[in-house]
Amino acid sequence: MQSISLKSAFLPLFLSTALGLAACGNKEVEKPATQIAAKVNSGEISVHQINYVLTRAGAAANTPEKAAKMRREILDRLVDQELAVEKAVEKKLDRSPDVLMAIESARREILARAYIEQITAALAKPTAEEAKQYYSEHPQLFAERRIYNIQEIVLPTSAGVTSELREMLSTGKSMEDIANWLKGKDIKFAGGSATRPAEQIPLELLPKIHPLKVGQGLLIEGPQSITLMRLAAAQSVPISEDAALPRIQQFLGNQRAGEAAKQEFQALKAKAQITYMGDFADTDKNAAARVATVPASPTPASVPDTGKSKSAADIATEKGVAGLK
Repeated sequence: MQSISLKSAFLPLFLSTALGLAACGNKEVEKPATQIAAKVNSGEISVHQINYVLTRAGAAANTPEKAAKMRREILDRLVDQELAVEKAVEKKLDRSPDVLMAIESARREILARAYIEQITAALAKPTAEEAKQYYSEHPQLFAERRIYNIQEIVLPTSAGVTSELREMLSTGKSMEDIANWLKGKDIKFAGGSATRPAEQIPLELLPKIHPLKVGQGLLIEGPQSITLMRLAAAQSVPISEDAALPRIQQFLGNQRAGEAAKQEFQALKAKAQITYMGDFADTDKNAAARVATVPASPTPASVPDTGKSKSAADIATEKGVAGLK
């Protein structure tokens, strides 16, 4: 009886020691079979690696069969990766200056992102009421969403024909007539037509296009170019509030995290001693403010679009809020 109790007492210690050695990369100590998904030559791929990739991808499966398929696909990719890593080490590519620089860059990026994620994790999540308010304030993207067929002509501002183009557009001249007029003036331009849903139109431009009726157009004058647009056709494809709210909440959360990250870096820079050297030195005290950039707000990793797991409404809503970033 005493022998059995001693074995029971030492068993957890033995297991923890073995796991600790395995975690340190000791190849002589075998991992528990349940933790190893595949052995590739002298390397191993663990279940934890698969779970990590699955978590970072944010992918979800509706059925056990899909989950198993996704995990197998990830494992297959990790096997390919392990084979490539082994060959790279064999060829001593891990000692290449470019590779060492890439590894260091990735390490710094991971650490910086981890810090930002820690800062933003404590932020309050957007409420359903906030999402509903956003939905009501942006009807062009949701309740009154349309798909537009727009004809466009783009030419350089230096052509000096803005007033003439504005006049032709207001009098109902067709885009073909305007194009022929430009050709007659030997003015180079680019033209074409495209079908674009509301979420693919810049947010600052959408309120100008949304009220247009078929046949109407507008002229946009920029620093370098002039763009003429005429609405050739439009189709109403609204998105319900129920379908939009989860995506809006996710977008608002990302937006809030981005603002928090920006403020954090501003505070860090205010306390830090930053001196630009060599070619980057600038006597202008505002130079640092002009060129400084803030890392992108933490967002879920890209998920391969299978086209099956999302409804058309989900995809449209996701693109709608993504277009507002």
